Amino acid sequence: MFTYTLKKLAMALPLLWGVITLIFFLIELSPGDATDRFFTPETPPEVRQAITEKWGLDKPAVTRYGIMMLNLLQGDFGRSISQERPVFDIVLDALPNTLVLSLLSLIVINLVGVVLGIVQAARQYSALDGGLSVLSLFFYSMPGFWLALVLQLVFGLWWPVLPTSGMIDPVMHDYMTPSQQTWDKLSHLVLPGVALGVSSAASVARYMRSSLLEVIRQDYIRTAKAKGLPEYVVVLKHALRNALLPIITILGMQLPFLVSGAVLVESIFAWPGMGRLIVQAIFSQDTPLIIACFFILTMLVVVGNLVADLLYAVVDPRIRFE
Repeated sequence: MFTYTLKKLAMALPLLWGVITLIFFLIELSPGDATDRFFTPETPPEVRQAITEKWGLDKPAVTRYGIMMLNLLQGDFGRSISQERPVFDIVLDALPNTLVLSLLSLIVINLVGVVLGIVQAARQYSALDGGLSVLSLFFYSMPGFWLALVLQLVFGLWWPVLPTSGMIDPVMHDYMTPSQQTWDKLSHLVLPGVALGVSSAASVARYMRSSLLEVIRQDYIRTAKAKGLPEYVVVLKHALRNALLPIITILGMQLPFLVSGAVLVESIFAWPGMGRLIVQAIFSQDTPLIIACFFILTMLVVVGNLVADLLYAVVDPRIRFE
């Protein structure tokens, strides 16, 4: 297992190199650069030259690309041009916020999706199955940013019971008791978490239903039923484990999907995470910050796929990695 993990991580190196190279040259092809915000029509030419030289933008793109890659090999992401701070510090501030939001959404997504899928499969063709199928299809086809705006309208204007922006109450949080501070943080998580995760939960429910229906038609399930085992034992103990394999595949892609999908949701809810940071970095054409953000996203894709591969062996003992 350890050798397999090392091989998967080694295979990720070309992927990282390809993503970073593509992003760098796409930024280079776009008009302007990150220093444009420093300039006005009245800015003297010598000031423009000094600022351009400060950030190394007077060098050819190939030279800057080589310098960037050498720095990345040493773990140095450079300094943000727009914020004039080390990129590592900026990412370190935003990444935990997005991981909290994404991991909470991930847990809720899979719990809700798996439970709904099991209920639908166990009650196939019933009114409950039909109603849940229509509901899951409705939420699956709903854009996350549109749901975020609707949630803000409902819970911010019509029925103001939940906060609609930020991570904490900026005025009263410091004056709250520890239990009140905990509730303040959790209440701020609800709406962005729902907006981010509802579509994925509906997707998991549909996959879970389909996978479980396929498994319960197998001979060994009919044998278990013929032995007189209760239906919940047959489903939860014998069928569920094999039906989870497609769900694990989806799970491996959900974490990077949630982080990338948080771009609009975090902007709408003013959540200070990676999604909002990516938007700000792209609009300011901040190359070091953009590269660092996409480096993190690529690593999440790799880690997500690796976790899914390892979970296969946990769920299905027939799978072994050499």
